[in-house]
Amino acid sequence: MTTRRPFFDAHFHVIDRRFPLFENNGFLPEEFPAGQYRERTRELNVVGGAVVSGSFQRFDQGYLLDALTQLGAGFVGVTQIPHDISDEEIALLGQRGVRAVRFNLRRGGSAALEHLDTLARRVHAVAGMHTELYVDARDLPELSPTLAALPAVSIDHLGLHADGLPHLLALVEKGVRVKATGFGRVDLDVVSTVRAVLNVDPTALMAGSDLPSTRARRPFEDTDLDLLAEAAGDCLDAVLHDNAVAFYRL
Repeated sequence: MTTRRPFFDAHFHVIDRRFPLFENNGFLPEEFPAGQYRERTRELNVVGGAVVSGSFQRFDQGYLLDALTQLGAGFVGVTQIPHDISDEEIALLGQRGVRAVRFNLRRGGSAALEHLDTLARRVHAVAGMHTELYVDARDLPELSPTLAALPAVSIDHLGLHADGLPHLLALVEKGVRVKATGFGRVDLDVVSTVRAVLNVDPTALMAGSDLPSTRARRPFEDTDLDLLAEAAGDCLDAVLHDNAVAFYRL
């Protein structure tokens, strides 16, 4: 068996029924605790990663802090927080390994779009956190002036749709990062999209499994990383590991 390169899984979910879960648009996910994640990725040479809060977890921090404790060194959190959270609470989350705040514009469960600019700037100033968005790239034109002016931003799942790629690339030119994740949920050609992002900025792209792939048309497959290798070429180590480690400050 060929040994895989070190992989920092920049986007996956932990779903633990010991902690609150909230139905979202009639959907409630199956359990996928930290131990199951470890077993599922045993052959992928995962050396760290980012646990991302989903719409069905809303503002619960208990599951996330517990997952980070279980997963250990090299793992960080991407959380959802209410817009009126205190600076002290933000600082505490930062001390516990939370590195980013997510705005889920597609499914909800996060702070509202109207609070994006203020909250993104505040978490960065208080704890050095960046902002992550689950958004269809076709909706980026109205958001672009705000996003381009923020200190640090990433966009999930390659922006989801091919028609939004020009808008996504325009933001990459201005320093926005992109996650090569969720290949089973996107409406675009993965290889050409990955290459387009890397052509603009080789440091912009970060790979993730999107496990357990809730609501995707198909779940993550190990061969998705092989597809990514085909697309990334000489940038593969940066995409699999280095870019995310730098962005998440590890």
